[in-house]
Amino acid sequence: MDSTDFDDSFQKDVSSKEIEHATVDVTFSPEEEKALVRKIDLMLLPVIWIMYLLSYMDRTNIANAKVSGMDTALKLTSNQYSVALVVYFVGYVVFEVPSNLVLGRTRPSIFLPSIMILWGVLTCLMSVIKSYAHLVVLRILVGSVEAGFAPGVLLVLSSWYKRTEQSKRFGVYISAAVLSGAFGSLIAAGIMDGLDGAHGIEGWRWLFIVEGAATIGFALIALFILPDFPATSKGLSEREREIAVARLASENVTAVTEDSAPLSNWGAVKVAARDLRTWAFVVGYMVIVGSSTLTYFYPTLVKGLFGTATTERINLLTVPIYGAAFVATGITSYFGDKVPQWRGLIISCWLALALVCSIIVCAVYNHIARYVLMILMACGLWATNGGTLAYASSAFAGMHPQARGVALALVNAMGNLAQIYGSYLFPSSDSPKYIMGFSVISAMLALGVVVFAGLHVWFRRRAKLFAEE
Repeated sequence: MDSTDFDDSFQKDVSSKEIEHATVDVTFSPEEEKALVRKIDLMLLPVIWIMYLLSYMDRTNIANAKVSGMDTALKLTSNQYSVALVVYFVGYVVFEVPSNLVLGRTRPSIFLPSIMILWGVLTCLMSVIKSYAHLVVLRILVGSVEAGFAPGVLLVLSSWYKRTEQSKRFGVYISAAVLSGAFGSLIAAGIMDGLDGAHGIEGWRWLFIVEGAATIGFALIALFILPDFPATSKGLSEREREIAVARLASENVTAVTEDSAPLSNWGAVKVAARDLRTWAFVVGYMVIVGSSTLTYFYPTLVKGLFGTATTERINLLTVPIYGAAFVATGITSYFGDKVPQWRGLIISCWLALALVCSIIVCAVYNHIARYVLMILMACGLWATNGGTLAYASSAFAGMHPQARGVALALVNAMGNLAQIYGSYLFPSSDSPKYIMGFSVISAMLALGVVVFAGLHVWFRRRAKLFAEE
């Protein structure tokens, strides 16, 4: 691996208060840069946050629909439900890299809202399914269309922010996925209480209608307010665009400009695939995403713990799980930018905590204790999700933007392959202990601890080596 490709983000930063930046013949003051970052945050983060919140709700609402009557209405077996989860990721994984190649040559402000409208329409259509076959077909289509969103957002965020700024921003992004579970459960509880049977439509069908309509509505708004890349965004003045590109160049973060020499699609794939860091992060992210398939089973697992509870109460009992994970993600993201050189170790420690909880869950059968352990596991898994994306984005910062887009898409796509087998970890026949599921997750988490501890040591040693040179 060429040393110029290596992530040097862990080198000590010089305080912006002490220097004037001068890069590519563009000089700007720390005050100008701070004002620009605030403007970027306001332009980009709220829009991305809401888009990802709705995206994750549309992806995971099948879990709330299942416990709200969908499994009975469609006569779904436990295996059929697992298949319905799996087929989503078939199209999702296949189309992630091609989608980022398209995004690298187009405008995020058009591409991302457009695919959002499409999957919103498909989510609404989920409300009229009459059979298991209909469910499978629509899940495949939703996964194929939504494939371009998450890696697209990763590329956009990594193209706007310095490496020492990314952890908090990725934390904001991931917090939307965390809170989507809480919002989804609250919405499901409200719909089952107020809309179940309205106009002759079952509550679980209303769930798809309401969430799909919300997705379409916000996508239409996002078409007009989502910014593009730094050098091409119409929401910035010419001066601001110059500063946006120059400040990234000061940290060796490549950015797309009008004069950028494009790589061929195959060239971008080769650059990303030949880099060992790509595959190290693929393995690490597969561990986290595979373990996070718990998300699709929270309502089912809670129902197993509190078997006599009503459907409304089961949906509400999943809210604290996401609430605690949201707090853990926020704290981890904040400190991730403060001590970027320790990101790998922080991720490793969170995974170690989740591992301990998963092992104890296999041995303890008190339902309150298991519920608390599930909350702690959620904290570890969600906090490391955003942390890993920020860590990978920093590692790939010096790549050509198109190659970086492919590398991030590969990490996200290959990582999501873990959800295919993860969807089979909690069959109803294992209720209420689910020993197989927690045992497999324990093994994956152990691997994750080793991978991220290894990345921490590797990056630290290489950074020290280059510093000596």
